[in-house]
Amino acid sequence: MARISGVDIPRDKRVVISLTYIYGVGKTTAQKVLSGAGVSEETRVRDLTEDELNNIREQLDQYKIEGDLRREVSMNIKRLMEIASFRGIRHRRGLPVRGQNTKNNARTRKGPRKTVANKKK
Repeated sequence: MARISGVDIPRDKRVVISLTYIYGVGKTTAQKVLSGAGVSEETRVRDLTEDELNNIREQLDQYKIEGDLRREVSMNIKRLMEIASFRGIRHRRGLPVRGQNTKNNARTRKGPRKTVANKKK
């Protein structure tokens, strides 16, 4: 397996797909990186030379990925929680943040149902 920014990317897949295994790299970013590095999207990771891998690593250094990106996202959420904004309060309570309806849905955020006694009438 090739190792790029601390992530082992799959050897048997095309390079453009393998790069998406890195946190913060989607298909569009992978395509930009490969065009900048001068590597064909069709080549498999196992067929890459060491020079091509180094070019890809240099191109990826321009982006905020993996640990830096995770840290920034978590710091943004912590900041919202500290200033007690609406979004921060929703994060703290484990409820949907982006205005979704919670009367019937939102089970992913709220977790399994907690039944309340004597609710029938």
